[in-house]
Amino acid sequence: MSAVKAGSYVVALDVGGTAMKGGLVGSTGEVLLTDKRATPRAEGPLRVVEAISAFIDDLAEAGQGSPSGVGLAVPGLVTSGTAVYSANIGWKDVPAADFTSLEVPIRLGHDVRTGGLAERVLGAGRAEPDFLFLPIGTGIAGAMIIAGEPYGGSAGWGGEIGHIPVFPDGERCACGQVGCLETYASAASVARRYGERRSRAASVGGLSAPSSSGSGRPIAPGGTGMEPAAGGFGRPIAPGGAGMEAVAGGSGTVVASAEDVVALAMRGDPDASTVWDEALEALSLALASYTLLLDPSSIVIGGGLAEAGPALFEPLAERLESRLTFRAAPPLRRAALGMSAGMLGAALLGWQAAGIPDAGATWALDVLRSPSVP
Repeated sequence: MSAVKAGSYVVALDVGGTAMKGGLVGSTGEVLLTDKRATPRAEGPLRVVEAISAFIDDLAEAGQGSPSGVGLAVPGLVTSGTAVYSANIGWKDVPAADFTSLEVPIRLGHDVRTGGLAERVLGAGRAEPDFLFLPIGTGIAGAMIIAGEPYGGSAGWGGEIGHIPVFPDGERCACGQVGCLETYASAASVARRYGERRSRAASVGGLSAPSSSGSGRPIAPGGTGMEPAAGGFGRPIAPGGAGMEAVAGGSGTVVASAEDVVALAMRGDPDASTVWDEALEALSLALASYTLLLDPSSIVIGGGLAEAGPALFEPLAERLESRLTFRAAPPLRRAALGMSAGMLGAALLGWQAAGIPDAGATWALDVLRSPSVP
């Protein structure tokens, strides 16, 4: 196995349904360059493959000489050499070589498991060989880290915790099942369910009076001039954010973000409180089941909803503890790498492709955080 020259780099790319985050990462973990582009999903899978190849080429051109390898994190079923299937993007059985014109080694990885690998080697799970990495964003999926390695199961479906039925008589999920965790606790579902409750209230008898903040001031349409909710995302409710008793157009649909719903729940808004309570309940049920089955040393939570901080972690820890009567609950930890986890995990895959199996073992976290992925 040939040695990789000091100072060389790999191209790392994390492909999502909306955006692609890429960078160049050196052999000591230094992030040399980062960039972000839109994923042209609406133009079809072939166009997405072409966009990925062009992005990789452009990143490599910005480096000094040829990269030592390429690491690519993609959604759906995937092996190290093939993007098998993605309902989100639409491709099927795309060989790794189709994603780049460069004559260098390339390795593919599942997007969530690649983020879990990064947290295992570089982040919150660095000292823990068995944990669950749970990014909560538009959807919910998990990376099961078992004996230090991401586990995908017999056919690559391992970790689909977002589709554990937590409420058997609940809402139908987009996957076709009923009562899935993702239907209640993803950021998209929290926003959607709050909007539906407010829209029903509007259709029955008009929107109720704006909720009051702790200071006695009403929440104003547009959400300006408000203090951050205690224990929430640490920022004011965004201008134009939902929950501001605003109704989009004439359809009666309340436009919300999960951040706004959590902030309103912390202020005592009844609809937001109900939606947030049900999200926490769903999460506690799913995590209790996972804990009893696999006994993780910790649960590392990432994604946009992790930004809720104590508003998420404190009540969720209490509920999880109450469900586990004969054993202690594993600690809940906030992901250390944030939105950079997928790209950094892809960098580890790139170095593995280049013949460095223990890449990242000596990388310092402060190096990895500068510059951050946009």
